[in-house]
Amino acid sequence: MAARLKERYENEAVTGLRERFQYKNPMQIPRLEKVVLNMRVGEGVSDSRQVDKAAEELSIIAGQKPVIARARKSIAAFKLRQGVAIGAKVTLRGQRMYEFLDKLFNASLPRIKDFKGISERSFDGRGNLNIGVREQLIFPEIEYDKVGKIRGMDITIVTTARNDEEARELLRLLGVPFRDQVAGG
Repeated sequence: MAARLKERYENEAVTGLRERFQYKNPMQIPRLEKVVLNMRVGEGVSDSRQVDKAAEELSIIAGQKPVIARARKSIAAFKLRQGVAIGAKVTLRGQRMYEFLDKLFNASLPRIKDFKGISERSFDGRGNLNIGVREQLIFPEIEYDKVGKIRGMDITIVTTARNDEEARELLRLLGVPFRDQVAGG
């Protein structure tokens, strides 16, 4: 199955970006590099099963096995020891990345109650977009009855854009629901 988002990038975004920023070389045109999903589990310090459950949900959402993130150093105030599992993360590239983003923009984000769009301030200054999701239930694959605890996650969309303006235009052409577009239209 060809990803709709990849076709949209090749057919619409490339020409739109080339016209707007006057690129002379096709390799200058920004593209999506990867998507990183990160789920932190604070209760993982006392109950390692929580991390396993979070990793299981993340693999259902991403369609790929996550890597368990471990504490790099001990912090006594948080009762955290070095090497203890504290989260899970997945890096998506290629076909899986396009399919996940298509699902995120068109199925998951619209399910958020009172969703007003993604803030323009979510860019990091280097052309990457960070989205915080409060609960994993917005993803259609997650069954409400099987969820023991509601967990949030961070979604980072990494692009090859040199600055936020190029990245914003790339993502806008791909259909990211930014706040100004959702409110206005």
